[in-house]
Amino acid sequence: MSSPLPSSPAASVLDLAPVVPVVVVSDASDAVPLARALVAGGLPAIEVTLRTPAALDAIRAIAREVPDAVVGAGTVLTPEQVTECVAAGARFLVSPGWTDGLLTAMRASGVPFLPGVSTTSEVVALLERGVREMKFFPAQAAGGTAYLKSLAGPLPQARFCPTGGIGPATAPEYLSLPNVGCVGGSWMVPADAVAAGDWARVEELARAAAGLRDADGTCR
Repeated sequence: MSSPLPSSPAASVLDLAPVVPVVVVSDASDAVPLARALVAGGLPAIEVTLRTPAALDAIRAIAREVPDAVVGAGTVLTPEQVTECVAAGARFLVSPGWTDGLLTAMRASGVPFLPGVSTTSEVVALLERGVREMKFFPAQAAGGTAYLKSLAGPLPQARFCPTGGIGPATAPEYLSLPNVGCVGGSWMVPADAVAAGDWARVEELARAAAGLRDADGTCR
């Protein structure tokens, strides 16, 4: 990640909270109450994925109405999407993979970014390009904690946000690794709770996720 988050004491989204909620918003009117519930539960960094037509409107609404949230865009695949997301108010960008063109656009955007990797060669290629913080995706399918442990020895300078197949039972094992800053997941935003507008449940699940790592850095 190339630059600090604006208006944030943390230099990296990896250090804001132990879990980054990965959110799919189908109705933009849900974005603000959902974000408020997540922030109240202790998860300020929120990745809104570009998987629905409502995604950009959701990012705009959160950026405008939830000042304590650090809203980002996920599933960013093209340079054009980079431009659209930053214009909408995204404060960080996440991609499931990367190309040189996409990486150039993300670097030029002026906001922090997490390009996705799943192989050692991709990690080395990013390190060669000066990028040290990455998304490890799909985490469970790509080798999980065993794979990340293996990378820590030869490539200790790389830090990861593993995402994909991670839940509350497996998150602590990832968070205990020295090269993992946070994990991404969606278990604190279950579809039935969002559909019902049960923001109290979302807040409760977010609070439990935020507590997976103690203030001293140890995992529960």
